[in-house]
Amino acid sequence: MQSRGHRGRRIVAMCGALTVGVLTVSATLAHAEPAAPAAVQVPVQSAAAVPVPPELDPGFYRPPADLVAAAAPGQILAARLVNAANFGLIPLNVDAWQVSFRSNDSRDEAIPAVATVLKPRGSAPDKMLSVQIAVDSLAAYCSPSYAVQQWSAGAALGQIVAPLEFMLAQGALQQGWAVVIPDHHGPKEAYAAGPLAGRITLDGIRAARAFEPLRVAPDARIGMYGYSGGAIATGHAAELKQSYAPELNIVGAAEGGVPADLGPTLLNGNNGLWSGMILSAVIGLAREYPDFAALLDRRLDPLGKALATVKGGLCVQWNTALAPFLNIIGFLHADGDPFDDPAVRKVLEQTRMGKAVPDMPMYIWQGNPDELIPVGPVDTLVDTYCQDPAASVQYTREHFAEHIATEISGVGPAMLWLRDRLDGVPAQRGCTTADVGWLALDPDGTRALAENFGETFASFFGKPIGTDK
Repeated sequence: MQSRGHRGRRIVAMCGALTVGVLTVSATLAHAEPAAPAAVQVPVQSAAAVPVPPELDPGFYRPPADLVAAAAPGQILAARLVNAANFGLIPLNVDAWQVSFRSNDSRDEAIPAVATVLKPRGSAPDKMLSVQIAVDSLAAYCSPSYAVQQWSAGAALGQIVAPLEFMLAQGALQQGWAVVIPDHHGPKEAYAAGPLAGRITLDGIRAARAFEPLRVAPDARIGMYGYSGGAIATGHAAELKQSYAPELNIVGAAEGGVPADLGPTLLNGNNGLWSGMILSAVIGLAREYPDFAALLDRRLDPLGKALATVKGGLCVQWNTALAPFLNIIGFLHADGDPFDDPAVRKVLEQTRMGKAVPDMPMYIWQGNPDELIPVGPVDTLVDTYCQDPAASVQYTREHFAEHIATEISGVGPAMLWLRDRLDGVPAQRGCTTADVGWLALDPDGTRALAENFGETFASFFGKPIGTDK
């Protein structure tokens, strides 16, 4: 099986391409006894006619700290109906809600989190997929929970990735599966903080599984999908699952364009086209790691601080477009090589993947010439996993690739692999690595994308998704 990550051109190129490049995936959850106590039933609020950005909705997004601390990880604190839509305009004929729940940060301290949960109208799904969208932003109004709602202004304000990757969720819904989409950056919008994102992802799955109106079957299988910034959350969730949420029967995880080691990614992007996004990740990390924040406060020069202030309230499109070809390392004045600083070494070590071998089959794809995410650390990650004889990893490197294009060409094979896992087909034992020219030449993957696009287009005219009703 092949799966390939490819992004390319620019974020603007993703707009047209990803609309067509979507498919379905599903997740499997073989029910074990939950680690958290039984979910407390909460009233489901009505949907707002016009959604309010999270910054103006603290009651739902920022519940009282004592209420959060008293809950178990994944326990639902509040819930409400939402009107899901494509690009904030075209309504989807599906059942959709938001849930507010308790999660943990990187220090295992209680934090609030939010996820969007969806299913075909009136169904009781026996499969569930957790889709980690590449949010890649620094403001709460850029979060998926806001961007996927009708009449949201997210796309107009620069969150163009969330509406496009929301097409993946629709592909899963077309299969009759339930979907959960976590706001995995957390309450501080800590972009690139992988261990935080992994915990929120797992607690989002716990919350979705316990949410009675979603009507997920007790023995439903669960899967995870993420590309690029979404792979940060997916990869860390896969590694943390056995220690943090062992009761979840996640049967497979697919990730592409994997930022397995942020140090080489920073060095690769410094002075390059994607340096604006890389600087956004640096700012996001400082929001989760206090020692790293203190270092930036001490060492960033005036231009670096000014850019950090401006970028701190922007979504992915504007954050990437603002001041490309930056010498990010050059903003850190004096005191020698910043990579020798203990605070930098600590944050890079804590966010590096490869600390635990996932106890689920993994499907990983990567563009060999990816201009944003270097392939070397992904090779190292796969080699690290595969030192364990129990590891199950299918790894594909695409050679006719760039960062954005690799997601589009690789999503079809990845989702077909996930569909097999969710259908109960055993994954291949051990590890395999395949080198391919162009994943878009995979006929099954291309067919799946075309079918997904057709169903999504039909939904623009009110056709229910994932049902013949």
